Amino acid sequence: MAGRLFCLAFRCDKAPVSAYIIVMGKWYVITPLIAVGIASLWFAARSWWEFASEIPLYGYFAIIGGVFFSLLIGGGLMALAFYSDKHGYDDMRGGDQDRR
Repeated sequence: MAGRLFCLAFRCDKAPVSAYIIVMGKWYVITPLIAVGIASLWFAARSWWEFASEIPLYGYFAIIGGVFFSLLIGGGLMALAFYSDKHGYDDMRGGDQDRR
């Protein structure tokens, strides 16, 4: 029964998709991502050149410190998430969860 449901969900009765369609499907995802990346880099560079003359020296230190501590906090939270998953703290067990 499970095999039949799998085939119904993924249309096993159809002919296999050609390699051309698979490659084009990847490009339909990659091309907009590249375009958005280029546009965001252009906007960031243009904004930086336009406002850079107005930022005092302590402003640069504030920007560098903000980026550094944001990356530090983000990396620490990701490390805690991986640690929690590896050691089983995310498993559904104990307390009220056993009654479901």
